[in-house]
Amino acid sequence: MTASRLRMDVYKILDGVLETGEAVEIERKGQILRIVLDLPTGSRASRIKKRPGLINGDPKDLADIDWSKEWNPDGNV
Repeated sequence: MTASRLRMDVYKILDGVLETGEAVEIERKGQILRIVLDLPTGSRASRIKKRPGLINGDPKDLADIDWSKEWNPDGNV
C-alpha cells in the first residue's frame, strides 16, 4: 500500500492490525515500511507492576493481626 492510502484510512488500517495481528507494508520512497503488532514478551505475571508495601498473602491473615500497639484512642500520632 502507498503512504497516500495509509493517510486516507490510517485509523482503519491500524485497527485492522490490532484485530488480526497481520502486518501492513507501506511503500515510501522506494522503501518498504511495516506496521506490526508488538506483542509483549514473557508471562502475564512477569509484566505485573511492582508495588512496594503491598501485602502478599492470604487477606484473611489480616484479621488476626494485633493492632493494639498501633492504636491511639486520642487520634494523635
